[in-house]
Amino acid sequence: MAEYINIRGQSIEVLASDPANSTVGQIWYNSTSNTLKGTGVTTVGAWATGGNLNTARYQMAAAGTQTEALAAGGFIPPSTGATEEYDGSAWTSSNPLNTARHTLAGAGTAGLAFGGQTPATGATEEYDGNSWTTSAGSLNTARFTLAGCGTQTAAVAFGGGPPITGATEEYNGSSWTNSNNLNTARNQLAGSGTQTSGLAFGGFDTADTGATEEYDGTSWVTSPGSLNTARRQLAGAGTQTAGLAFGGYIGSITAATEEYNGTSWTSTTSMSTARYGLGGAGTQAAALAFGGEGTVMTAATEEWTGAGSPQTKTITAS
Repeated sequence: MAEYINIRGQSIEVLASDPANSTVGQIWYNSTSNTLKGTGVTTVGAWATGGNLNTARYQMAAAGTQTEALAAGGFIPPSTGATEEYDGSAWTSSNPLNTARHTLAGAGTAGLAFGGQTPATGATEEYDGNSWTTSAGSLNTARFTLAGCGTQTAAVAFGGGPPITGATEEYNGSSWTNSNNLNTARNQLAGSGTQTSGLAFGGFDTADTGATEEYDGTSWVTSPGSLNTARRQLAGAGTQTAGLAFGGYIGSITAATEEYNGTSWTSTTSMSTARYGLGGAGTQAAALAFGGEGTVMTAATEEWTGAGSPQTKTITAS
């Protein structure tokens, strides 16, 4: 039988635990589990179970990455200002929003929350990793069921209502400035990307829509590719050229997940828990879905690993 050292010309590492940052093609022997392991790539994206939120809720603000996510506000009922941070495995409660509310939007890895229903508000708050500070600058158009993208000092707010609007505003860290409207006015939509390269998709105008629009920092352009499953109260992650849409409501609750490549959407592996009004964060390769309303209010968290991402596998004899 051929030996690995003769095939590859190198010996296999013996490690007590799997390496934290292995590279594709790396192989090692785990002396604790007595298994041979290696790092390959995923061929199909998949969702895996993460740690539950401490407070089950829906219609919250969401921001951050898969390993540093933020959930703020939402509806339990009643409206809440509860804030939690995710570290890649578990959620930890932090200081609440100053204005408890639901159907608000969020943006930025540092955390920004704006709009929402208390009733309709334009209140904007910034998170410093511990507590929220109310900004002197509120949205020019108070609204809820809106979406957002960008960072704490360069964000975009778009859509929402009532009445249903395409209003778009940019935040510079202290105040909001009106910009050009969405081409399709709608509420209950999702967004991702940055202030100069944003993405808006899904929502409700006179019916559920899959319309997708791209923002260049000034204007919105309608993409030729609409979501395959038109829906509202969905979540999003990623960038303008590598977006991810998941969950939502289509007359019934859905777990459908789709990937955007800058031109069109492709359906992929669905979430384990169908839900709407959920939070979303991260990238197309590593996203996070949390909370929402399914058959019951849920605290469930799921972690997405996109196709082509590194994956540790146990090597067995075939």
